[in-house]
Amino acid sequence: MTTGGYDTDHEELTELLERNDLAGIQRWIADYPPHVIADEITRAEQVAAIMLFRLLDKDRALEVFEELDPTEQQKILSGQRDHAFHELVEAMDPDDRARLLGEAPAKFARRVLAGLSQQEREMTAALLGYPQGSVGRHMSPKAVPVRATGTVTQALRRIRLKGSDAETVYTLPVVDEERRLIGTATLRSLVLADPDQPVADLVDRQALSVPATADAEEAARLMQEANLLGLPVVDSEDRLVGILTIDDAIELIETADTEDVARLAGASPLTGHYLTASVFQVARSRAVWLLLLLVAATLSVNVMQLFEDTLAKVTALALFIPLLVGAGGNAGAQAATSAVRAIAVGEVRARDVLRVAWRELRVGLNLGLMLSVVAFSIGAILVGWSIAAVLGISLVAICAWAAVVGAVMPLVAKRLRIDPAVISAPLVTTLVDATGLIIYFLVAQAVLQF
Repeated sequence: MTTGGYDTDHEELTELLERNDLAGIQRWIADYPPHVIADEITRAEQVAAIMLFRLLDKDRALEVFEELDPTEQQKILSGQRDHAFHELVEAMDPDDRARLLGEAPAKFARRVLAGLSQQEREMTAALLGYPQGSVGRHMSPKAVPVRATGTVTQALRRIRLKGSDAETVYTLPVVDEERRLIGTATLRSLVLADPDQPVADLVDRQALSVPATADAEEAARLMQEANLLGLPVVDSEDRLVGILTIDDAIELIETADTEDVARLAGASPLTGHYLTASVFQVARSRAVWLLLLLVAATLSVNVMQLFEDTLAKVTALALFIPLLVGAGGNAGAQAATSAVRAIAVGEVRARDVLRVAWRELRVGLNLGLMLSVVAFSIGAILVGWSIAAVLGISLVAICAWAAVVGAVMPLVAKRLRIDPAVISAPLVTTLVDATGLIIYFLVAQAVLQF
């Protein structure tokens, strides 16, 4: 493999593509692993991407194809002739194929299904029958179950027979005669056991499993928390229907985290690679939230109108509105981001709302006291002690209020079965801005006595 920096290597490929140097491109491809080639295909324009892919040999092409996300897979498949098209989709794992079809237009989906063998079509259709976002859509139906009633020798024979077609053989579901899940065994335990030992002696009967209708992200987080390589998936009668593998779990977590980051920033998640998305797609993903936040920001205008007389009497109050709005909004955004992250990794649950509120109230009070010391000093120098006192008291109250609102809103959303990340930092900031102004003017009226 080339040892130069990635940017240099990328520029080398760009030059080869510009010169249409097919021999040079093939030499470049031979030096890099599938994930690097897949990244270059994603970055390239469609014509160049298809050309790059066609220069790969059959085995490497499949490896690279599996590294692409569904949007890019559609782009590559659309440029393939029928024979190559059908070979690729037939060779895909059923869960990857189901994910591709779940995001594809109906016409494209029909073309994929029409070219599949009967067995692959049935497996894909079974996965697509599960609800969107469920673990059933992302599991591999090609698990290698072993019988609890068999011996280690029999189990290893079955693994050799079926293992080459399975996504994983490291975690082995153990089932009874009716395919009901009893527990799991590991390949390590079988290899190290006595050949005549019953599989039942090696079963972890406390092993975790999930129903096929369970939320896919929650199942992936469970695997991450329990350090699992595979998670058996069962139907309503505890019969084994598949297994969620660690690579699919990592993809689910990455996708969920990407969506959360986008929503926390007040935008809709982009599908596909950032560099290949059109300018209009990027703008559209952000516009809806910006419009909603613009409407929400009119609350601040209404508050200013409500306390117009107070501002007219003490115009110096207007000087510190940006400071208060910024401090409160930032405190709320910090709390919201922390809460969403804690919910995502399972550190807090919806029932912890009162505990979280009490904790964030104290955090906000501490933050407000720290900020008020600085603000009071500045205010006393610029406009006098009375306004400085209003500023200091307001900062303590606003920071406490903002921290509570920012942390509680995602938990309430979770309770209402709304994605907590929808309660984005910009939304919390906008709401805290308006309510913070109300606190500021009420404190001013109380301290200045008018």
